[in-house]
Amino acid sequence: MSAIRFLLVVALGASVHGAINVPKPRQLPPDFDPSTLPTYNGTGPTMLRFGCNQLSIDRIDPLVNPGAVPSTHQHQIVGGDAFDASMPLSDIAALSQCTTCSYSADFSNYWTSNLYFRARNGSYKRVPQFPGRFQPFFGNNTFASTINGGMLVYYVSPGQNQLTSFAPGFRMFFGDASLRAPPDEPPHWQQNLSTQTCFRCYNAPDFGGDDFRPCLDPRVDTMHLPTGPCYGIRSNVLFPTCWDGVTLDTADHKSHVAYPVEGPHIFDGIGTAEVCPPSHPVKIPQVMLEINWDTTAFNNPEDWPEDGSQPFVLSTGDGTGYSQHADYVFGWRGDSLKVGMEAGCAGADCPGMATQGMGPADGCAVGELAGESYDGSNAHR
Repeated sequence: MSAIRFLLVVALGASVHGAINVPKPRQLPPDFDPSTLPTYNGTGPTMLRFGCNQLSIDRIDPLVNPGAVPSTHQHQIVGGDAFDASMPLSDIAALSQCTTCSYSADFSNYWTSNLYFRARNGSYKRVPQFPGRFQPFFGNNTFASTINGGMLVYYVSPGQNQLTSFAPGFRMFFGDASLRAPPDEPPHWQQNLSTQTCFRCYNAPDFGGDDFRPCLDPRVDTMHLPTGPCYGIRSNVLFPTCWDGVTLDTADHKSHVAYPVEGPHIFDGIGTAEVCPPSHPVKIPQVMLEINWDTTAFNNPEDWPEDGSQPFVLSTGDGTGYSQHADYVFGWRGDSLKVGMEAGCAGADCPGMATQGMGPADGCAVGELAGESYDGSNAHR
């Protein structure tokens, strides 16, 4: 397999929803050979890639601030309608009636911070999200390229009988909402956390510069927010891929999961871990979230801070980007995720996995609890 050619396909990720600058599909290089892609042939690796509409934007966090209304900062949430300010350590799928995701058995919840534009005059405006790119190589993924807000979700398995799917009640958290500088990391890691959380700055219209796997292209990927204007910014967040095999959650929502001995596994669409540590011996699917932010309306330098600094702020109040984080509550119904992880397929229509159209997903929502305006003013706090 040619790694570079595979990267060109796996990492592509955006088109704009609604009336905001709809990008055109980019042409693949003339020497692209689909036969060089991994064999998602029914027995090998699986890479689920599917869209989830916005479920809600709210200032609640059932993991970090359970029961608090409002919580410390705002989030954008996708997935099942059991999402609430508190969520029991139980089978979330059994408590859900609908989901905003295209795989209709996925009632999990995924949430991240929002992104805001801070203008020179001190006002704030929420940056809208836009959908993922249509990928003809990965089956019928029209849903992913037409989602309303929300995000794309990826699950990776190296093949049959090589990992353990999550158990009902499982949840985990990636990141640190208080970070304002690069985190400390073990010196022996072959890869570092910059491969697990990044911002991609599209450097031209129609996904310009989007030619490599997430978080691995130093031309356009940074762990901090981009310092100059972009034709859209893409957030990618990857969760750890080793589990202690017993604990569904811990007080910090992190200690029951870990990275492989060799360090965080890059996103390659075919693997999750080489060797898990003895403390966390169970390999689990690699979960990656992908959020596209349409920053094109905010590229006027007259609106940026007078000192030329970048104007974007996460809803944690962070203008560096290092506080990018994500939460995950497992909610696949029955053994549906296990079926997917064993299917040896790619995309949003894997064999044996039920899907739904945009209509039911659009109709799935939960009411806001904090009752705040989230589009501007002081909504980022």
